[in-house]
Amino acid sequence: MTKIRPTRPDDLAVIQRIELAAGELFRTIGMADIADHPVPTIDVLAEYQRAALSWVAVDHADRPVAFVLVQRVDGRAHIEQVSVHPDHARRRIGRDLIDHVERWAAGQGLPALTLTTFRDVQWNGPYYERLGFTVLAGSDRGPRLRTLMSEEAAHGLDPEHRIAMIRAIHDRQ
Repeated sequence: MTKIRPTRPDDLAVIQRIELAAGELFRTIGMADIADHPVPTIDVLAEYQRAALSWVAVDHADRPVAFVLVQRVDGRAHIEQVSVHPDHARRRIGRDLIDHVERWAAGQGLPALTLTTFRDVQWNGPYYERLGFTVLAGSDRGPRLRTLMSEEAAHGLDPEHRIAMIRAIHDRQ
């Protein structure tokens, strides 16, 4: 099982490096603009950390190898970002982080997880479908989720290639 712990202030620069490395995968599929997208600033990451809405998966030496950032959006736990360093990919770390967020959200009384992602990128939409997420119809998106997707479009993410997804929270103990 993956060891997951709350993010600490000294993890923030490591999280940026993980995001940069994970973003490089987009370059391999012709999405260099996504690979070149700026990573969250230390200040933004610190906001998540201080709000206790950021967790890291760590290796045997307690060094972060993956992270997840969460917001409360429309009464649900919204996964803002989940990234695994490519050197640690295909080890269920991303799944373990998402399941960790689900346990946290259940403890908060939240009914579901949401996220936005690329519809057709293998490690995005199809991956999340395998994890039990389903596409959330536009009419079922709350006002804040609609705003987040509009902000994504304003930052250059083509809405034709983006989807919102949802997974109901179940007792996965």
